[in-house]
Amino acid sequence: MASIAVVYHSGFGHTKAVAESVCRGAARVPGTRVELIGVDELPDPGKERTFSGPTAGKWPRLLEADGVLFGSPTYMGSISADFKRFMEWTSPLWFTQSLKDKLAGGFVNSGTPSGDKLNAMMDLVVFAGQHSMVWVTQGVWPSIHTGDGKELNRLGSWVGVMTHSTNEPADKTPPAGDHLTAEAYGERFAQAVRRWVRGKDPTP
Repeated sequence: MASIAVVYHSGFGHTKAVAESVCRGAARVPGTRVELIGVDELPDPGKERTFSGPTAGKWPRLLEADGVLFGSPTYMGSISADFKRFMEWTSPLWFTQSLKDKLAGGFVNSGTPSGDKLNAMMDLVVFAGQHSMVWVTQGVWPSIHTGDGKELNRLGSWVGVMTHSTNEPADKTPPAGDHLTAEAYGERFAQAVRRWVRGKDPTP
């Protein structure tokens, strides 16, 4: 069984909705367990660097995962403060390289089509690199080139999933095409994790 953790922060519900779509896509892959984890479920490890036990929240589930997808809204051209705080709380894990060789990927959302969210995506890529993780790109071909009418990858991102929401509630925006893109990426990521786990199996 391959395990995936989807770690996200969402200020107004839009990024959470995208995270749920990513989870749906990943769950389609047989032999895959997917866990949705909000950064508020990952408490400050403190000076004791507590990542296990009754006060550790969902840190153990994150550390057990074979692959981790990171998701953040884009605020002022970067990741949210809440997500940045989570990143900094992983510093003790950097010293032990506890996330090394896990697969990683990411998704970002903004309130305008650009929103400088490539910078937010690069924050996630560099974070994964700091932990010696292996990044999985999006791999979803844009509908603008296929003419399938699904509006897949309509923002033309290749590093990870980029979505755009307006000021409407999260059940109305981002649009369906963005959610389909997130599902497709979740499925691709889960397939990659399954291959990765099988490749580590020492049995012939």
